[in-house]
Amino acid sequence: MRLDDERQSDNIDDRRGASGGGSRAPLRIGSIGGLLIVLGALYFGVDPRLVMNLLEGGGQVQENHQDAAPSASSANDAQKIFTARILASTEDVWSSYFQKLGKTYHDPKLVLFTGGTTSGCGYAQTATGPFYCPADQKVYLDIDFFRELQDKLGAGGDFARAYVIAHEIGHHVQNELGIFEQEQRAGVQGMKGAAGASVRTELQADCFAGVWARRANDQRNILEKGDVEEGLAAAAAVGDDRLQKQAQGYVVPDSFTHGTSAQRVSWFRKGMDSGDIRACDTFGAGSL
Repeated sequence: MRLDDERQSDNIDDRRGASGGGSRAPLRIGSIGGLLIVLGALYFGVDPRLVMNLLEGGGQVQENHQDAAPSASSANDAQKIFTARILASTEDVWSSYFQKLGKTYHDPKLVLFTGGTTSGCGYAQTATGPFYCPADQKVYLDIDFFRELQDKLGAGGDFARAYVIAHEIGHHVQNELGIFEQEQRAGVQGMKGAAGASVRTELQADCFAGVWARRANDQRNILEKGDVEEGLAAAAAVGDDRLQKQAQGYVVPDSFTHGTSAQRVSWFRKGMDSGDIRACDTFGAGSL
């Protein structure tokens, strides 16, 4: 990606190296934030039941109470710069897009952490993977996830990392557009399985990530040869079917929360091809 001349967002809350201590109340799964944290577990190949048990108060987390000044290696600093540039690009794209819709886009914060940190949706851990919390309008990301994405899921490259960030920002776009509230009023949150609400929510965020990529490239020509393929590979790597096959050797469609690899690639591509959120109506789609 061509990012050397791109600005860095100021909306980064860098908590890396800070103490992970502090008391917290368990988060209930019925909340949107709890749902999204559990969904994030699949990114990391973690059994969501373990996360659900923790969030419901059934487990304890070992926390690091040792005080430490925020610090990072040069590699992580480079990752922070990269993250700040991608975040800035999403701010520019979505602010411009919302303006054309006659709306105002409110920039989210992106929290970088190591090990664990508090969030408006409960306690965030590395094991839950990147996630967006609607309660505080922040994205939570342990940069070490990028290494796991490459080493464990086989999806490396800068655009693969950009896809992860853009996907989580896609959830913020959903929140800004009132989609979460619309789902609740329509009663679709109870829909589960391969065509359920969580799958449709995640696929729409994939599509929004594609819209960002298309519009960012149209505006700033940031994509290089091979970048799109990296993004598609990342989308495929975190498909429910692939993660379940890798983790347990078989696939259970009724337990899907994010969509299959093919679906994630398809909706990401729809967003990229169209550059238009109207192409991302996963809730109105009869077939995903």
